[in-house]
Amino acid sequence: MLLAQAAEVAKVSQGEAISFWILAPLALAGALGMIFARNAVHSAMFLVMTMLSLGIMYMIQQAPFLGFVQIIVYTGAIMMLFLFVLMLVGRDSSDSVVEVLRGQRVWAAILGIGLAGLLVSGVAEALTSVRPVGLNEQNAGGGNVANIGRSIFSDYLFPFELTSALLITAAVGAMVLGYTGKKRRTQRELADARFRGEHDRPSPLPGPGVYATANSVAVPALLPDGSIAPESVSAIIEATASRELAADVESVAGAIPGPDAHALKPASSSKEGDE
Repeated sequence: MLLAQAAEVAKVSQGEAISFWILAPLALAGALGMIFARNAVHSAMFLVMTMLSLGIMYMIQQAPFLGFVQIIVYTGAIMMLFLFVLMLVGRDSSDSVVEVLRGQRVWAAILGIGLAGLLVSGVAEALTSVRPVGLNEQNAGGGNVANIGRSIFSDYLFPFELTSALLITAAVGAMVLGYTGKKRRTQRELADARFRGEHDRPSPLPGPGVYATANSVAVPALLPDGSIAPESVSAIIEATASRELAADVESVAGAIPGPDAHALKPASSSKEGDE
């Protein structure tokens, strides 16, 4: 009786079989690509492909809540956080090959072998001793999401809260480790650094239009002696054709003659003066 019931529960439909043979190679290829990819961003994208495949497989196996959590939380949030950290740190930054901890490779190999043994024993136990029962009983009486919520906030409330505390502690620890403690310079320290020669010039660059006849960014600034400050104009504007700025330069430099004072004199007065 038990064997017949287990065989009935373990029966896989044709759609599940087709989905498995499509998604399983994608998940496996993404896992291998994550391990062997030389670029960290490519490795993270391969892991995204694996998580998406697993999320769809969960939904096919009558676990929609777990599938959506796999896609929304792990693929949408955590992997985007990984990519943000990679972009922030720099994917082209070279890693240090010096062993900070003595014997870390030996311990890493021992722990890796131990983890592999635990995984193999768990899979072997699942294939030999665990009897599949399906999710029909668990999904009955409110559905998959309602039953999972009831279990989390009743039977597994303490592990759930403990996990949230662990995540908060990990976030605070990451902020503490990422804090460099670099002190920002004061205005006096910046001024002293300029006069010590740490910058190109002790004073900031003159702004456009300073002591000029206009406040346009295309109008160069004038120095106290009346000459033009070439560094006051942006390099982009300097790259513009000189004929477009020739009139402005001549106007600022005073090359264009001003209005004649005699032109404002009445005509009758000028005739009387001539007589």
